[in-house]
Amino acid sequence: MLEFSERPWGTYQVLHSTAISQVKEITVKAGARLSYQTHQKRAEHWFITQGPATVTIDGVTKTLQTGESVDIGIGVAHRLAAPESNSVTFIEVQTGT
Repeated sequence: MLEFSERPWGTYQVLHSTAISQVKEITVKAGARLSYQTHQKRAEHWFITQGPATVTIDGVTKTLQTGESVDIGIGVAHRLAAPESNSVTFIEVQTGT
């Protein structure tokens, strides 16, 4: 593990990092959510390892179950939320700078 951080919404740990990619394991507490954001220089791939998760991408919201994934392109608005009943854990693969 390269880095571990606790946040109000949960935790993350950096598992791998290079100049052009990074892999994190992120856990979002039950009832919490990440901010709705965009990245101008990186894309992301999310793989749900403990769900379900509510994912909003470019204003479209859907539920992802354990084992499902989603790709988020550069400049695309996105957010992940955990339902009140359970936390969500996912692997995030970032590519870009």
